[in-house]
Amino acid sequence: MPERNIEFGAYGAQGVKGHEFVARRLDSLAGFIASPVTTRRGLTARLRYLTSSARQLAAAREAGLTISDRTIRAQMQGTRRPSARTLSEIDAAYQQVRRQNVARHLLARLNRQGRGTRVEFHPVNQSAVARPRQRAVEYRTLNVRKWDRIVGAWEAGDDAGLDAAWVDEVVVDLGSQWGQYEYVTNIGFAA
Repeated sequence: MPERNIEFGAYGAQGVKGHEFVARRLDSLAGFIASPVTTRRGLTARLRYLTSSARQLAAAREAGLTISDRTIRAQMQGTRRPSARTLSEIDAAYQQVRRQNVARHLLARLNRQGRGTRVEFHPVNQSAVARPRQRAVEYRTLNVRKWDRIVGAWEAGDDAGLDAAWVDEVVVDLGSQWGQYEYVTNIGFAA
C-alpha cells in the first residue's frame, strides 16, 4: 500500500484519518458520562461507576486505578480533593472499563447478525488546494459487515491497531479509490 506513505496535506487539503472519526463515533455510541471529571458531578459519577460492584472495581484496578478504597470514599463524600494526576487516572480507568463493558453489545449492534452497518465517507476539504491539484473525490457509502477487529482495537485503546483494522477491513473495499478516503472530513454511521 504505497499510498499510506504519501505526505497528506502537502498542497493544503484538510482532513483527519478515518479511524480517528470511527473512534470518536464509537465513543459517542458507548455513552460516556458527559460531565467532565474535573467537576464534582463528573468525578462522583465515574467513581460510582467504577465501584458499583466487586467486578467493576477489579476491572478498574486492572485498568490502572491505584488509589485506595479509603481515598475513593473520601473523594465521593467530597472531603478530599483529588490531584490532577489522580483525576486523569480515574478518567482513563473509567473510559477503559466502560469500553470493555459495552464492546460486546456495540459489536452486536454494528454487525446486525451479518447485515452490517452503512458507513458514510465524507471526502477531504480541498478548498485550500490550488485548482490544478484538486482531485474529484465524491461522497461514498459502504456497508461494513465485519466490525470485530475494529471494535476490538477500540476496546483495547490501540490506535495503531484501529488504523490498521479500519484500512484493511473497510477502506480497501472502496476499490481503486481507497487511498483517497484514508483521510476524510467525517465518517458517519448509525447503530
